[in-house]
Amino acid sequence: MRIGGLQRFSLLDYPGKLSAIVFTQGCNFRCPYCHNPGLVDPARFSESIPEEEVLDFLKKRVGKLNALTVTGGEPLLQPDLEDFLKAVKELGYLIKLDTNGSFPAQLKSIIDQGLTDYIAMDIKAPLDLYSLVVQVELDSSAIIESMDLIRSSSIPYEFRTTLFDKVLLSEDVERLKLMLKSGDVYYLQECRYQDTLEEFDNDSTHNPAIDLKVKLNELLNWGSKNRIHISLRTI
Repeated sequence: MRIGGLQRFSLLDYPGKLSAIVFTQGCNFRCPYCHNPGLVDPARFSESIPEEEVLDFLKKRVGKLNALTVTGGEPLLQPDLEDFLKAVKELGYLIKLDTNGSFPAQLKSIIDQGLTDYIAMDIKAPLDLYSLVVQVELDSSAIIESMDLIRSSSIPYEFRTTLFDKVLLSEDVERLKLMLKSGDVYYLQECRYQDTLEEFDNDSTHNPAIDLKVKLNELLNWGSKNRIHISLRTI
């Protein structure tokens, strides 16, 4: 495992649990607004933390922490992720997995083995805009396959979208509804443009803030009518 960071305590990341957070290095996406560039761009990688050091820490925190969140980067890129998750589960921890949803086969394997207890998956954009936002060529059917796997798993989950309003317009936010189904938990997150993978000139980019707020309210109302739990984070 290439581990780029360890946060030893969080009250926020795993809903209702005291957790630590492991940050893996490496990602197959290049979202310009990514606020973890040191985990995405190999030129910015710090020296990785030995897996044994993380496991030793978790052993000492048994009974004090409930869970571990594994995020990135994209954790499913790690070839030995399953072995790491098994070691964490043997210590009695719950595991939350964050993923971009582009590796459904690996995700299915982890679900089938009972190696995750909560899944958070990013939805970057409407399907036709995915490659534009993530800056790589992508078969968007993988995104839908991962969403369906998660829904059918009986594992608690959330989907979430960071509102990249330099590209996504209000009508694009409206079209995100097409990817959601009854019973989903869905979060819309504010996009922060500091310390990102790419630099942004806020004076020269489009910001449809007023229209976007209208669309967000419409989306919230639509969600309540269709039994989709939609919430806003820091907007």
